Amino acid sequence: MAVTDWLLDTNVLISAALSNKGAPHALVQRILSQGCLVFSSATFEELRSRLYRPKFDVYLSLDMREGLLHDFSASARWIEPDLVLPYSRDPSDDVFIATAVKAGLPFLVSGDKDLLEAPLPAGLQVLTPTQALSART
Repeated sequence: MAVTDWLLDTNVLISAALSNKGAPHALVQRILSQGCLVFSSATFEELRSRLYRPKFDVYLSLDMREGLLHDFSASARWIEPDLVLPYSRDPSDDVFIATAVKAGLPFLVSGDKDLLEAPLPAGLQVLTPTQALSART
């Protein structure tokens, strides 16, 4: 069965927005053309709040950021986890794990060391963007 729905952590999505080269951008383009991104209100809010940090002003105009958020939101599958349990050393990562579990996803994509090393619920695996690109989907 092909994986069409993907949950990417905030840093992967921002990396894809900042550069049209590399695995994060290629992965986002593939997902948008062949499937959809998965968000919860909390994961989307994390993306929104980070994208609007002043340090990104030199890379992305406000219009570009608004466009990205609109495009991601309009084509997303929205999932709200029932319960967020502690898995990661970084508590802000736990909502990503809970969202992936609630959505029934086999993969969560991240380059975050805390997520890559977190003990995960059965059936969920964290992949880097490069691994996700080469995963049999």
